[in-house]
Formats: sequence, structure tokens, C-alpha cells
Amino acid sequence: MAGKGTPATALLTKRKVPHEVHAYDHDPRAESYGLEAAEALGQPPERVFKTLVAEVDGKLAVGVVPVTGQLDLKALAAAVGGKKAKMAEVAAAERATGYVAGGISPLGQKKRLPVVVDSSATGFDTIYCSAGRRGLEIELAAADLVRLLDAVVADIAG
Repeated sequence: MAGKGTPATALLTKRKVPHEVHAYDHDPRAESYGLEAAEALGQPPERVFKTLVAEVDGKLAVGVVPVTGQLDLKALAAAVGGKKAKMAEVAAAERATGYVAGGISPLGQKKRLPVVVDSSATGFDTIYCSAGRRGLEIELAAADLVRLLDAVVADIAG
């Protein structure tokens, strides 16, 4: 499993961004994929981030927040210059990103969507986010993630 790359890991390798890929045995019965990843990797959950796709004024946008938090939809909308946000339909999120729900990475998505990373990410040397498959996480510097995605950093975790 760890030997198979994803669009996210391919992007990091191509751009020569320092990162580590961490694989773990995913339990399909897990209620929270993010908390499962934190526990499996022995990391504090506030250092492991989930990728959530929302619809802001009819257009998709991505929020990257700690697995322990919720996405503040109002704050996400404001961060991308919109007014109203709601969670995207799972099928729309999967179609736009090219990943399956529970394994959506902010990196290497099919369509380039606006991305907002919660400001708490900047408090860590490195953070974890999905590598594009359940059971696979990428560890990288938050600054590299923000730079690669041309992301906005804002308080979007509720």
C-alpha cells in the first residue's frame, strides 16, 4: 500500500517538497477517519488535519481544519470572499477532487479549488493531512502546504 503513490504524493515529489508518507491499517468501521489517523500515527489530533469540501456561493472551496474541530462555514465563506457556504454533496466533492470521501487530500486535486487552511496549522513544525487514500497520511510543513496550494490562512475551525 505505501509503495503506491497518489496524485498528492506525486505532486510533492515533483515539486521537491520535503515530506514523509505514513501508512496505517484503516478500519472501515472507524467513525472518524481523522481521529483514527491521529491515533494510528500516535499524534495529537490537533496536529492532524482533515480536508472538507464546501460550496460557497455555488462554487466549491476547500477547508483544511484539525480533525478535532468542525469547519466554520461562515468563516470559510468570508475567507474566500463569499457570503454563504454549505457542505458540498459527497459526489460533487469526489468528482472535483478525484479522491474518495474520507481520503480527500488538499494536494493533487483534479480541479484547482480555492483552499483555506486553519490558522492553527502554523503553530506546528509539521502537520499531517490525507495523502489521497484512507490509511495514508502526508507529514509536511504547514508553510509548504500553504505555498503549494496558494492557500489562504484563516480561523476557520469551529
